[in-house]
Amino acid sequence: MAHVKPYSLFTDYDIDLFKKGKHYRLYEKFGSHITTNKGIEGTYFAVWAPSAKSVSVIGDFNYWKGGEHQLNVRWDSSGIWEGFIPLIGKGTIYKYKIESHNDNITTEKADPYARRCEHPPKTASIIWDDSYVWKDNNWMEKRKQHNAIDAPFSVYEVHLGSWKKHLEEGRFLSYFELADHLVNYVKDMNFTHVELMPIMEYPYDPSWGYQLTGYFAPTSRFGYPEEFKYLVDMFHQNDIGIILDWVPSHFPEDAHGLGFFDGSHLYEHPDKRKGYHQDWKSLIFNYERNEVISFLISNAIFWMEQYHADGLRVDAVASMLFLDYSREDGEWEPNIYGGRENLAAINFLKELNKEVYRSFPDVQTIAEESTAFPMVSKPVFSGGLGFGMKWMMGWMHDTLEYFAKDSIYRKHHQNDITFSLAYAFTENFMLPLSHDEVVYGKNSILGRMPGDEWQRFANLRLLYGYMFTHPGTKLLFMGGEFGQYNEWNFQESLDWNLLEFEPHKNLQNYYKELNKLYKTTPALYEKGFSGEGFEWISFDDHENSVMSYIRKSYDSKNDVIAVCNFTPTVRENYKIGVPVKTKIKEIFNSDAKEFGGSGIGNTKPISTKNDPWNGKDFSVEITLPPLGIVIFST
Repeated sequence: MAHVKPYSLFTDYDIDLFKKGKHYRLYEKFGSHITTNKGIEGTYFAVWAPSAKSVSVIGDFNYWKGGEHQLNVRWDSSGIWEGFIPLIGKGTIYKYKIESHNDNITTEKADPYARRCEHPPKTASIIWDDSYVWKDNNWMEKRKQHNAIDAPFSVYEVHLGSWKKHLEEGRFLSYFELADHLVNYVKDMNFTHVELMPIMEYPYDPSWGYQLTGYFAPTSRFGYPEEFKYLVDMFHQNDIGIILDWVPSHFPEDAHGLGFFDGSHLYEHPDKRKGYHQDWKSLIFNYERNEVISFLISNAIFWMEQYHADGLRVDAVASMLFLDYSREDGEWEPNIYGGRENLAAINFLKELNKEVYRSFPDVQTIAEESTAFPMVSKPVFSGGLGFGMKWMMGWMHDTLEYFAKDSIYRKHHQNDITFSLAYAFTENFMLPLSHDEVVYGKNSILGRMPGDEWQRFANLRLLYGYMFTHPGTKLLFMGGEFGQYNEWNFQESLDWNLLEFEPHKNLQNYYKELNKLYKTTPALYEKGFSGEGFEWISFDDHENSVMSYIRKSYDSKNDVIAVCNFTPTVRENYKIGVPVKTKIKEIFNSDAKEFGGSGIGNTKPISTKNDPWNGKDFSVEITLPPLGIVIFST
């Protein structure tokens, strides 16, 4: 006991907020903090373990012996154990040895608030701090305009471990190397944002990072915490926003993790009907416990504050919202109103979004939510969950199913490709072609396209062009931009050698130019979440498998017309209605030769005629390339 000195960072106000579930900066108090106490340098430790009868800090400094450095329990029934250990500091490896009142169970746990973890498969925490000096002031001052809902938002989704590997040495790229290679690539491809699959520490590579054990530590697979800050900084210095995948829905049962932390169900719900996820064999957070709410919201705030994240994509929201998610009758219990909604989880998500936007009004939270739960991206004050955006899973499913069909059958499925516009403005939707769509035997996006090689690439260009002219923000998983043939494999690098072949190089160039068009064409983003930004010209020409529509900006002079031809038949003198008398000019064509197309298009401006069509006062005749999208300025 003498090895631990009494010391505390907590005030009575901190404790009160923690117990009420309203303390959203717990990382400033819990964990290990290098400090000076009475002129002696050392480290302060604090951990929440209310069912413990003793808590010791064990590590390489005391040969992992329990009892030598026992923390002191607070007197205020908070369940917090704390104390100052002299003469240990940065780089010290440690865990908490917890002896429980519950059947004398003993656990050895990593620090839930550790800022750095050992490289898996090792499992201990590491005392850490850094003095990183950020150089992204310009970005931080203007990121509100980059992250606004009327700004272009094209996201490149990346799994850092498999984007590109150091093939000669058979290893991951480091954060430093990624700050060079990845940042330059994302910038060159004209993406506005990058989204990283979870970079918080995780023990098991096949989980892709979605089973976390180190919620406050960037994974050590790629380097030190300050090196990850450098990566974020370099994105920002190149005007690229960074979104982090975040997982408040479940966590693994690994012995050093949060599960059964102090010999009791501390972080997970004690009722398996609410506390165990059968699909993922993982534990579900107890959203009914105030201290757990404080932990989770503090974690979200941490990545915004300490790592300058510009947004969080919140994983598996649907699994949180419904008590019967992936459960049979008898495996779940209705809420107090007899419904299937998880009221505690819903309240947590509302509190999360309120606090994130209160503290950082210039960021975005994005829900991966696959059901018809209402008002996911509407403000909390109007009854919504408060997210900034929601993934449009219905669009993704219908679109990929439609494109997988041979073009001769598409005329029978026109409704599949137009249906998304019936509900496109019920939420602030992001259109995702994510990692989940290129694994589990689903095939790569290119591999799903029908026809010979030319048609597959033409179909894919058409799909991407349709996505960029459809209302909503955009997300593409790495490899999709150059036509990765193989399914994604987290253990291997993307097949960058494909860029030696012209079709793949042309596709990559196409996506680059599509991003550029998107960023420089206000009609494609300014009213992306509003019905005012979209007007059908024709959605019912199923016989020709053609659809046409207008995308609108704040200034009608910037409006554009998009026409999609979902068959390989060239259509000359194709007539579309136009609402005003004007000249239209082709500004983008997916069939251009530079993209690997046949070069069929509209080379000269075309004047409208006083000939009503498609319910419009004027009309114009255009040429539609095979399996192509053409975009016209007005």
